[in-house]
Amino acid sequence: MRPTGDTAELGRLLRGGPFHLALRAALAARGLPLHRVQHRLAAQGIKVGVTSLSYWQQGARRPRKAESLRAVTALEQILELPGGALVRLLAAPEPDAGPARPATRPYRALFSMGGTVERLLDGMELPPDGGLHSVGHHERVRIGPAGEMRVRESQQIVRAHRDGVDRYLAVHHGDPGCDVTRMRVTAYENCRTGRVRCHPEGGLVVAELLFDARLRRGDTYVFGYGIEDGTGARSSEYVRGFSYAGGQYMLQVRFEEAALPVRCRRFARTGPEAPRTAVADLTPSGRHRAVHLVEQAVRRGILGIAWDWD
Repeated sequence: MRPTGDTAELGRLLRGGPFHLALRAALAARGLPLHRVQHRLAAQGIKVGVTSLSYWQQGARRPRKAESLRAVTALEQILELPGGALVRLLAAPEPDAGPARPATRPYRALFSMGGTVERLLDGMELPPDGGLHSVGHHERVRIGPAGEMRVRESQQIVRAHRDGVDRYLAVHHGDPGCDVTRMRVTAYENCRTGRVRCHPEGGLVVAELLFDARLRRGDTYVFGYGIEDGTGARSSEYVRGFSYAGGQYMLQVRFEEAALPVRCRRFARTGPEAPRTAVADLTPSGRHRAVHLVEQAVRRGILGIAWDWD
């Protein structure tokens, strides 16, 4: 029987690697979701989390410890692969990493609800490090006539620092009183909406934006999306957390003519509980009723614009 495209690709990857793409292809060829693989490993007395398996197949981590290598040997049997097919790939030198992965900070170091964000990501079997870092990010926020956040729109340029990246995770934290069930995520450009997970008590939405192409290390990608909110109380600031340093960021906040704040200012923070630094007044431009900030090379931490209503 002539091999299908999928089995031919699996055979090629088992011969030449890299490990994570070979593992991903084997999982796809057998049609086994990660939770079933985890259960089969557990039946053999091998404890490996679904998150770890996800990291392995995405190249975010590489099995190194004795227990992990034992799990890889068991995976060969579970996935009906020749003995040593995956272990041999781990013995080969790691492929050239291309652009260096920037130093990163976890979500919990950037947001008061960061731990909840990470748990939502675990439930989606996706690592917090999506394999991307920002080259440029233009963000526009519109405040409604009652002072509520109506919508935020983002256009981003990202670069992949590992092979196989095909999605971005957008995180939205609404204002007090918001209703996550009424928020809507819209893919505007070069992407489509995938899974959306919510945490109603925390006002959190995590949305998966699926790219139209699978990226290799060093590839750049441009995409745009928006999140319609308008469900919370009167807003008084908008902030953006940065896990990575580098890249340009522009934030513009636009107000309704009938609901203009009396004062606006930009600021930075190193963490959610840290004091504001680099505070500077901003004056809304005339007929556009908007203020903005531009950072040519962002630092890890938080940037934002705050405003007073009276």
